[in-house]
This record gives sequence, structure tokens and C-alpha cells, in this order.
Amino acid sequence: MTNISRRGALALGLAGIAAAPEALAARPGSLNALAAAKGMRFGTAVGVGSAGPEGAGRDIGGPFADPTYRRLIADECGVIVPENELKWYALRPDAKTYAFERADALAAFAKANGMGLRGHTLLWHHPRWMPKWTETYDYGPNPAAEVRRLLTEHVRTVTARYPQIHSWDVVNETVDHTTGELRETAFSRHVGKQEIVDLAFVAAREAMPRTELVYNDYMSWEGTPEKEKHRAGVLRLLEGFRKRGVPVDTLGVQAHIGSVGTGESTGFARPDLAAWRRFLDEVTGMGYGLVITEFDVNDKPLAADIPSRDAEVARLTREYLDVILSYRQLKEVLVWGLADKYSWLQGTSPRPDNLPKRPTPFDDAFRPKPMRDAIAAAFKAAPAR
Repeated sequence: MTNISRRGALALGLAGIAAAPEALAARPGSLNALAAAKGMRFGTAVGVGSAGPEGAGRDIGGPFADPTYRRLIADECGVIVPENELKWYALRPDAKTYAFERADALAAFAKANGMGLRGHTLLWHHPRWMPKWTETYDYGPNPAAEVRRLLTEHVRTVTARYPQIHSWDVVNETVDHTTGELRETAFSRHVGKQEIVDLAFVAAREAMPRTELVYNDYMSWEGTPEKEKHRAGVLRLLEGFRKRGVPVDTLGVQAHIGSVGTGESTGFARPDLAAWRRFLDEVTGMGYGLVITEFDVNDKPLAADIPSRDAEVARLTREYLDVILSYRQLKEVLVWGLADKYSWLQGTSPRPDNLPKRPTPFDDAFRPKPMRDAIAAAFKAAPAR
């Protein structure tokens, strides 16, 4: 009897899933078809249940293994992005090893179904989400040179494996939302905060001359001092890229909207639309494109009643999308999970009543919700690009 390793079994199982196309194009009337009518694409993140940075972490049970969910994705979407599978902590168990099996399965699924594939992320420049081994690794007598080698090799190796990726989140969340300054990591301690971020983009452009290179972050539209500080920090970063000639094409707007508060308040905080438009105007005025990379609505502060909760989520969805879709520089909209059952928010900041959250366009049974209607209406109302 032939022995098959656990990793080999995983690879064989995922390959079998990915090889069977669900649909070669999103159906007429799908969210992607509505987006395409205006020159955009709609998509979602999808995960295979990767481990967290400590090697265990949250495992959402592998939504990709659910055939009904795969069918829904194929029906509604024109592009997908791996939720965790291309992040350093999932992809790099150590300095010499790459664990490509999960990302390979998602890439094969996208190709089999005629969908685009986004990449997320070549450098999540946040100390919490870097692999633990980067803190204890022996960088040798010239640590700056070794950091540059590690990052450049990583970028070249990963991008060469997935040439179908048309848009990469090269750097993710390097701006600290509490200070507006760049974060420090094991890499930047040896090279410099700005230098490591610039290097990631330079290496990415050398490896991918025609791929969209994205800086991705979660600055949002609320009028709080913290949100204002975060937006200002992102603007400084983008301005610096232009001054230094760093090859960055697009700002990725994560768009995790709603509330992650304590539960003491009810209802969503009001956005500062004037400040949000000024921010988007400055970004696009510097020549950057826009992409919504991770949209969902956290309904934590809303009442338990599902019809009223869904209606309020849909209202906020439409308000947000109407603003940002008015910018013709925006070409793609991706939700961070297509159905409530597999949303990362179910395990994050629970509601006071401990009820499941309803942050995505489809419910646990994959039935469309008012949020899906709001997204569809926003696409129909958006200007063509």
C-alpha cells in the first residue's frame, strides 16, 4: 500500500476540488454581470482553512471544500482572492520552505471557472502577522542584506508561481491606525520602515512589469480622530511613493465598515462624507487607481431583529458604494466572504447577544439578503468606466 503524507493528501484532495469547473462565467444577472456592465468586476475572498501565525490560529473549516459555496462563488463572481493562503504566516513555515498547496487549489479553481485572481499579500508589514520565525531568525553579519534577499526572493518566487494574478496587494497595513506612522517589524528593524516597503514594490515591479501593484489598508470613512489620523498617514505614504518614484499603481480600500465597538451603543456611527471624499480626491488626484479589496459590514451594534438588521446593513452598503463607485478609477469590488456562514467576523468581536453576525450578501443557507440587492442597485446606478 502506498504511503501518502498528510501534505500530499491535502494537495491531492484540493487538486480534485479545483479541477472540476463549477461554471465558466458568472450567470446573467449575477453581481459580476452587473459590475461588468459598468466596466468593473465583482468578487470575493475564499479560504481553505489556513493556520494562523502561531501555527494553529483560526481555522474556519475550509469553506472552499463546500461544493454549494463554490457554486455560489462561480455563479456570482468574476474574480477571487485567497483569504489567507498567500500571507507569509500561511505560506512560509520557515525561511527555506514554501507551502503552496492551498493557494494552488484556489488558483486552479479560478482558472477552471474563467475567473480573475488577485494576490494578497506579498508583505503584511505588521508585527502581529509576520511569521514568528522572523523574530528569531539569524540574519547573519549583514542583516540588512539578508532581509533584502529574503524579501526579494519571496516576491520573485511567489509571483512566478502565479502569473495569472492580475493585481497584487504588495504591501498590507503598514500604517499604524493609532499613530498614522509606519509600523516596525523584524524586517524593518534591519532595513528601515520606509525602505522595506519601497523594496517590496520595486521587487514586485521587476518581477511583474504589467501587473497592478496595490497598497492595501483599512482606513475608513468615519469622522473620529483615529480614522482621520489613519487616513492622513496613508496619504503621507502615498505622497512619498510618488516623490521617490516607487512603482505603486492603486490604493486598496479594505472597506470593513459598520462597527467593532463595545456594544454599548446602538446603530452605526455616522460617516464624515466630506472628509472621505477629500481623501479619495487626494488619492485619485495623485494618479492612483482604487479597488475595494475586503468589503463587509459588521452589524455588532444593531438590534437582534433580523429584518431590521438586514435593512440597516443594506442601507449602509448602498450609501458607501454610491460614494466610492462614483470614482471611475475604481475597477473591482471584492467582498471579504460571500456568505455569513464563512465570514471571518463570526469569530471576531462577538455581538453582545452572541447571535451570529450577518455581514455579507448571502446568509448561512446561501440565500440572497437585502445587502445583495444593495450591491446590485449600486452597480446599476454607478457611472460606466
